[in-house]
Order: sequence, then structure tokens, then C-alpha cells
Amino acid sequence: MAANPSIFDGIKLPEDRFELHALKWFVPDKGMDFTAYAKKMISFIKHKKPVLLGVSFGGFLVQEMSNHMDTLKVIAVSCVKTSSELPKRMLFAKYTKVHKLLPTGLVNNVELLAKYAFGERATHRLELYERYLSVRDKEYIDWAIDQIVGWEQDVPPKNLVHIHGDRDAVFPIKKINGCKVVKNGTHTMIIHRARWFNEHLPAIILEEGSSI
Repeated sequence: MAANPSIFDGIKLPEDRFELHALKWFVPDKGMDFTAYAKKMISFIKHKKPVLLGVSFGGFLVQEMSNHMDTLKVIAVSCVKTSSELPKRMLFAKYTKVHKLLPTGLVNNVELLAKYAFGERATHRLELYERYLSVRDKEYIDWAIDQIVGWEQDVPPKNLVHIHGDRDAVFPIKKINGCKVVKNGTHTMIIHRARWFNEHLPAIILEEGSSI
């Protein structure tokens, strides 16, 4: 959520077979729902029937985008594919609205955010935040969290491939079924396990009927 396209810098696919294009998050218009946001993001795509790949909140987004455009394949990484796979704490937040009490204003103070979220001993993550967190807008963060917590989907896209790490702390794999599991993969494995993706994505993209 709010990460810039540099999280994909480690992804290197054969240039004679694939052409990569990165999409950037934008701050939604006031009152914009997730469907309208997805449709506006689609307007930035110039190729017909693309493969969409999204990570975390981006995985939610590419699934929604696929409802409004033709895609060759949809690849969702480190996210969920149905609302029943959301962790209990997010389902709790959906009904209690407790997530609206989160101090999202800290997004403009990354150092304080790292200390608040992970404690003094985990401030080494600060460098990752500084490098990858690009949309530091409180309204966007509030909106994005609300979209995740309130997300509703019972049936995933037919051409979806779900890739998930068995050590994902944001969306624990114990609630997730039918995915390609990356051993020791964390929520940020698109960065730290880029080699796995480089080895497996070409076959995943080109394989017929590989939906999960």
C-alpha cells in the first residue's frame, strides 16, 4: 500500500518475450470508490489484454481492474482473493470501524512511524520505508485501509494466479487456500525474493489454464 514501482526493480523477465510497465498509485478523488479508482487506473494502460500483477493492496486492485477489462492473466501477490481470507483483525475492524482510530498522520513522519509500528529494535526497516513509500498522503492512506477492511469478493477472477508466502504476517497463510506458496516468503517477498519471481513468472504467465 502506497509503495512506488521500485518494489519491482528486482523483477527481470526476458525482454524478447515480455514488456514491463509500472503503474503508480494516485490520490483518489473525494468520494471515489474502489471500482471508480480501478477504472481510472485502467485508463493508464495502453496495451490490449495485458497481464496484471499487483502486490498487497495492488493485488486487490488488479483483481478489481480485471472486472472491467480483458486480461490475459491476473497475478495477485501477498494479498487475498476472497474476503473470507482476510485475517480476523481486519474483519473485526470492518464491523467496529476501529481502523479509523489508527494514527495515519504518521505517514508523513516515516521515522516515527517505524518506531510506532515495530519498536526501537526494528528501526532498520526505516530504510525500506524511506525508499519504497511514495504516497505519503493521509487521505489516501485512510482511503486505502478502508478499501482493504471493507473489501468484498466471494469469487476470484477466473484467470487469477495467487502467489503467497508462508511467512506473510499481514495476510497469514493459514486462512488462505489454493495459492502458489513461496517457502519462507514474507509480505515483502517481491523485493527480497525477486529471484523466485524471475525464475517462475515466465512459466506462470505463459501457462494455459494455470488459474489458482
